[in-house]
Amino acid sequence: MARMPSAERRRQLTEAAIRAMARDGVARTTTRSIAAEAEVSLSVFHYCFDSKQALIESVITTLTDHSVTVVKDALRPAGAPTPRATLEETVAAGFRAYWDHVRAHPDEHMLTYELTQYALRQPGFEHLARRQYALYAEAYADLIEQLRCDMELRLQVPVSVLARYLAAMTDGLTLNYLVLGDEEAWTDILETVTAHIAGLVRAG
Repeated sequence: MARMPSAERRRQLTEAAIRAMARDGVARTTTRSIAAEAEVSLSVFHYCFDSKQALIESVITTLTDHSVTVVKDALRPAGAPTPRATLEETVAAGFRAYWDHVRAHPDEHMLTYELTQYALRQPGFEHLARRQYALYAEAYADLIEQLRCDMELRLQVPVSVLARYLAAMTDGLTLNYLVLGDEEAWTDILETVTAHIAGLVRAG
């Protein structure tokens, strides 16, 4: 087995855990099955993670990063010194990138809800569910601050309020899509959401 830095090994095991949990479910995924998925020994797993809580927190953080990264890339395309021309175009691009990710990786997004329920039902794990939703709000706050600086925006509500609102709205819409499907309906929904969010901010 090739040696690699511990941080890289943790990332490898976290991605393996995501694949295993998405395929088999959180409750049925064991440390042994994760190690097998990552093609490492069980001792390597226990060297990188001292508890299942630590693993689940890493999984939650990584899943959030997956979605946030595609949105950040959409808000400011590669090589572009500034975001897109208008606020509406920028917001629309961010939401489209997110929904493209949902459609391409529904198993990952389904897993986020399963992780929440698992954490809430597992004694001693409740803080992981709270941390999960705090991460969502933090990610939106960072995106809002990035846009506010780049586009000189004036917000109609505080950043923290808008961030939590966006997190709650996206969370609900994602679950609706995973349950109901109907991709064609989401074009109109995203246009409505884009117009609403753009109305909560103004260009400087």
